[in-house]
Amino acid sequence: MDISQTSGATPLLLTGLGALICLIVLILRFRIHAFVSLTLVSVLTALAAGIHTDEVVPVLLGGFGGTLAAVALLVGLGSMIGKLLEVTGGAQVLADTLISRFGEDKAPLALGIASLLFGFPIFFDAGLIVMIPILMSVAARLGGSTLTYAFPAAGAFAVMHAFVPPHPGPVAASDLLGADIGMLLLYGLLVAIPTWYLGAYLYGLYAGKRFQVDIPALFSQSQEQGISGNPPSFSTVLLVLLTPVLLIFLDTGLNTLQVAGVISQNEPWVDTLRMLGKTPVALLITLLLCVLLFTPRLGKEKVESLCSDALGPICGVILVTGAGGMFGGVLRASGIGEALAGLLADTGLPVIVAAFVISTCLRVAQGSATVALTTTAALMAPIVSVTPGLSEADLCFIVIAIAGGATVLSHFNDSGFWLVSRLLEMDEKTTLKTWTVMETLLGSIAFAIAAILSVIF
Repeated sequence: MDISQTSGATPLLLTGLGALICLIVLILRFRIHAFVSLTLVSVLTALAAGIHTDEVVPVLLGGFGGTLAAVALLVGLGSMIGKLLEVTGGAQVLADTLISRFGEDKAPLALGIASLLFGFPIFFDAGLIVMIPILMSVAARLGGSTLTYAFPAAGAFAVMHAFVPPHPGPVAASDLLGADIGMLLLYGLLVAIPTWYLGAYLYGLYAGKRFQVDIPALFSQSQEQGISGNPPSFSTVLLVLLTPVLLIFLDTGLNTLQVAGVISQNEPWVDTLRMLGKTPVALLITLLLCVLLFTPRLGKEKVESLCSDALGPICGVILVTGAGGMFGGVLRASGIGEALAGLLADTGLPVIVAAFVISTCLRVAQGSATVALTTTAALMAPIVSVTPGLSEADLCFIVIAIAGGATVLSHFNDSGFWLVSRLLEMDEKTTLKTWTVMETLLGSIAFAIAAILSVIF
C-alpha cells in the first residue's frame, strides 16, 4: 500500500531507530513473546510515522498477510514432506549416503554442497524447510551443535538466492540496471561459491563450536518415532528432493529465458509449465509424490496422521514469521527506507559503494532482501545510466554489491530471521549472535569480492 507521508527524513529515521530499540528491549529485556512484541511495535511505529489511523490496520494486515501468503503454504507443505522423509527413514538414508561418500568429518561440507546444488533454482525458505530434517538427522547421528550442520546448508541457500539468477532478486536488478543476465550468472557463481565457503561453511564450523544448539524438539521426537526396517532407497529420496528442484526450475529457468528474449512472452505452454514450477504447486506435487511412494509402506491412516502432526508445531513459526513481515510492511509504508536512500543517493560515493550502502540501509529498515535489492536497483538505475565508463562486467558487480547489501544484518523485521530462529528453536539473542552475524559476513564478503573484481575486470 502506498501511503503518502508528510514527515521529513529526520523524524522518520528517528522513528525507525526508536522502533528497533523498542523491539530489542521488549524481546530481550522484558522477555515479551516475539509475536506480541512485533505486533505492538508495528502499531506504535505506524502511528509515530504519521500513517493515518484509518490506514494503520490495513497496513498491518497487508504486511502480515503478504508474508503469510508467501510463507504459510511453503512451511506447511514442506513440513509434511520433511515429516514423511524423516519418519520413513528417508532423511537418514540420504544423510548416511552423504556421510559415507564424504566422510563424517566432512559432513557439513557435504550438506553445504548439496544445498548449493539444490539452491540453484529453489528459493531460500523452501530449500531450508525441505533440508532441515536431513540436517537434523546428521546432527543426531554425529552429535554436537546443530549450527555445525544447519549453517553451511542455510548459507548455501542464502547466497544462491541472493546472487545467482534465475532467482527473482538478481533477475529483477539485472533488468533494471541493464546487466547481461548470462554474465551475471557467471559472475554470480564466481562470487557466491567463495562467499559461501568463507561466510557459511567456515563460520558454521566456528559457530558450532562457540554456540551449543540442541536438536529441536520436533526433530528429536521424530528420531524417537522413526520407522526402521524398511527405509526407502537413496534413489527414492533423491527423487523426492529433486522433484521440487526440477519443477521450480521450470518457472525460474523459463522466466530467465523470457527476460533474455529467447522465449516470447504470453506463450500458453510456457505459462502452464511456469504454473507447475511455482513453489507452492511444486511442493504440493512433491507431497503427493511422497504420499504415493510412502503409503504402501506406512498405510493411509499413518500418512494422514503424520501430515497432521507436521502442522501443529509450525503454527508458531508461521505466526512469528508473519509478524516480522507485518513490521517490515509498516517500515516500508512509513517511508523510512526511502528516507535513508534519499540521504545517501547524492553522497558522491563510488557507484558500487553507494549501491551497497543504500541496499544495506533499505535492508535494515524494512527487512525484505528482495525488496531492498529491487528498490536499490531502481534507485541506482538513473545514476548508473549517466555514469561513464561502466562495462558489462561493472553492471554485474553493481548488481552483486546491491545483493550483498540486501543480505547483511538480518534482524527482527526479516521473516528469514524468524524462520531460522523457530526452526532451530533458538532464542532471539542467540539468533542475533549467530544467524545475523553469518548473514552480515555473507553480504560483506560478496561485496568485497565484487569490488575487487570490478577493479580487476
